[in-house]
Amino acid sequence: MNKTVQLHQYNGWANEKVFENLKKLPTEIYQKEVQSVFPSVSAVLIHMYQVDYVWLKAMKGEAFYDIVAKLGRLTDELRAASLGELETKFEELSRQYDFFIQSKKDINSHTTINHPHFGTLETNYADLIQHIVNHGTYHRGHISAILNQQGHKGASTDYIFYLYSLQHK
Repeated sequence: MNKTVQLHQYNGWANEKVFENLKKLPTEIYQKEVQSVFPSVSAVLIHMYQVDYVWLKAMKGEAFYDIVAKLGRLTDELRAASLGELETKFEELSRQYDFFIQSKKDINSHTTINHPHFGTLETNYADLIQHIVNHGTYHRGHISAILNQQGHKGASTDYIFYLYSLQHK
């Protein structure tokens, strides 16, 4: 399997594990505010979704300002979503990534990202997918920390557990 495809699939698997874990916990845990990097689990998930959404649009060639123009309404939708509704949104976005990745003849092909503050980035799609996966991993750690702060265990989403899950399929 292509490493980029596998990393993307890992990202979806890890997000799925987080949602499975959250659904087992008391419902108030999702929105409960704490003193942390993010004020709540829901805030972390919303941020993760927003970033995944932005990068998919950017990789598809949409202009930064057009993407940002859609974020306000999207953020309102995400904030109003229940845990189950947000899970469905993550699943759909993951399918959109699947389609995007499959549509690329060469995932290592060159692309240019233009950002009004950071400038122009000459890179390839595989590196951008790697960034998205790293970003998700980083923030799933925040979710585990917030849950731990509230006396609950986070989901085990290390890449090695994903590899073991593949072996047991």
